[in-house]
Formats: sequence, structure tokens, C-alpha cells
Amino acid sequence: MAAGPTPSAAAASFRPPIPPPPPCFNYRAAVLADTRAAAAAAGDPALAGLVESGALVRVPRRRFGPVPAWRPPDFVEPDEVWILGTSHLSPDSVADVERVLRAVQPDNVVVELCRSRAGIMYVSSDSSDEPLLKSNMFSLGGSKFFGAVNRSINLGGQSAFALRLLLAVFSSKISSSANRPFGEEFRAARRVSEDIGAQLVLGDRPIEITLERAWKSLTWDQKTKLLISLFRGIASTTDTPQDEKTAVSPYELYEKLSTSYPALLQPLIHERDMFLAWSLKRSKAVNKSKTVVGVVGKGHINGIVYALISDQGDLRFRDLVGRASSDTWVSSLIKGLVRDTVIGLVLWALYEQLQAVL
Repeated sequence: MAAGPTPSAAAASFRPPIPPPPPCFNYRAAVLADTRAAAAAAGDPALAGLVESGALVRVPRRRFGPVPAWRPPDFVEPDEVWILGTSHLSPDSVADVERVLRAVQPDNVVVELCRSRAGIMYVSSDSSDEPLLKSNMFSLGGSKFFGAVNRSINLGGQSAFALRLLLAVFSSKISSSANRPFGEEFRAARRVSEDIGAQLVLGDRPIEITLERAWKSLTWDQKTKLLISLFRGIASTTDTPQDEKTAVSPYELYEKLSTSYPALLQPLIHERDMFLAWSLKRSKAVNKSKTVVGVVGKGHINGIVYALISDQGDLRFRDLVGRASSDTWVSSLIKGLVRDTVIGLVLWALYEQLQAVL
């Protein structure tokens, strides 16, 4: 399994290399002809249904734009990139992943996960004994739990770590009555990749950086309101409405948060679309590949396709994770002391709330 480069620290500043898709952009119209022809050639009639529904698209290399001059001369982008949009709790998505991977036979399978969330692919489907802390996209899991905690703090800082804990518990609560475990399509992607000999690639930006950037995009007033709303959601003893129980995918949760806090749209969705596009066509893991398949949440397809075909050599790893902060060690120390105090209070309050709920 290939993981993306490890960034040193989350950035304080960020200049998006590619703007978000304009409202008039429609990924299906942009690549429908190429996708239809390739799906028919794959020999599985069921792929046509996925294409017509918009869940499956193909972007050939000729649509990528120029290979940037800064890339090593021996780097060759994939001949084609397929993108399969999934729902993280749908049983249909599991069958779709298996069907597409076996029909296309890719060299690489890029999943919408990062290193600290890779454990989702190895969680047993029967391990749902903890209804409040069920596996979800924000969970800290795996055999090296404390290593994951340390990585989360090192990459995103204590603020992002505390926010991740809150979102993990909140997501677990609103999905506690779901009949299917989270992330089955990622587990299917891992199993089939092993069967067909494809390399599995972790293609998402580290969640620590995403949450750190999201946190910094908010004003202090917005941060306070967000924390209060999350605590209220966790502490609430009333039944969760059915429509909220089904809307537990990260993209849907990010979209809801972005509606209330528009500043979150850029770090939670647009920047990750660009990072996923970079992983699919420009990361070292896909060098000289013939076929790459991306397994991502369906809501990301429009932004990923736009980034793939609009890129003029601007997708660079260092730009997608940001630049180093220019804070002096004195200001960093002062900020760290204040932040640690605040985060300690937040974690203590979270513990008290969990004790009351449990």
C-alpha cells in the first residue's frame, strides 16, 4: 500500500493552485463521450448504468493538460483515470467497487483515505459493539493507536486533534442506528486490489491538515459556535432525525458545516478535491501506470474532474498542503501555552459529556 509524502506541518497560509469549479461546470458533460466508449469496451454491461447515473467517469491522459517542467523527465502520467463515486454506507457501493475494479483491472487503486485513516480498510464488518464510538472517517484506530494520536497532533496540532475527537464522537452518534458499518467500499477496494494485484494508494490529504486549516479559517466567534453546537449534539439524549442518520458521509457532513460556516468550504472540500486529483495523476505512486481507479465519495467527482482537466502544471504537493508558518519561536510558545490550556478544557468537557452519555 502506497501513502503520499509526509508533510512537515500544516500550513498557516494557502494559495489554491486551481480555483473551484465554476457553477456552469458539469463533469458528466465534460467526459461523458470518453467514458461511454471505454465502459462499452470493458465488456461489463453493468458499467453502462454507472456511467449514465454519473457514478463512474473516465478521464484519458490527453485531457490532463501539459506535464509540468518541474516533474522528473522519467515521470509518465497514467494513460487513463477512472473515478467511481460511492456512498460510504450504501451496500450498492460495495458491489460497484468490486465490479468496476474487476472489469477495468487497474494498476493502482486510489482511495479517499489518508495514512491515519487507513485502518478503516481493515476494520471487521462485525466490530460494531461500541455504538457511540463506531468506526467513521474521523476515528483514530488501528493497532498503533498512540502512534496515530501522536501523528495527529504533530501534523495538525492540538486544536485539530480536539476537533477530530469531537467530530468522531458526533459522527458516531448520528450514525449509531445505521445498519451497515462505515467504509465498506474501502474494504472492498482493498480486497479486490489484493486479488487482482493492483497497488492500493492512500490519496486523500492528511485529515490533520484539513481540520487544522478548517479551524484556522474560522473566526473566534465561529469557533465558539461550532464547539457549542457539537457539544450539544453529543450531549443530546433525543433521537436523531432519520434524515440526519443517513447523512453521515464526510462530504455530506462537510457540506452541512460549510452551509453554516462558508469559510469551511475551501479547506474541507475544494482543497481536498485538488489533492485527490494530484494523487490520481501526479503522485509518485501512479508513475508509468496504464490505468488508475479512484474510489471517492460521489460529491467529490465534479471537483476532481475539473482539477484534472484544468490543471496546467499547477498541482504540486507542497502547494496542496500549504507553506510553513512564519511565527517566531516566542510567539509559537505563547500561542502553544494558550492553545494547550483551551484544548485541555475542551477535552475535559468532552470527557464529562461522554461520561454522562455513557
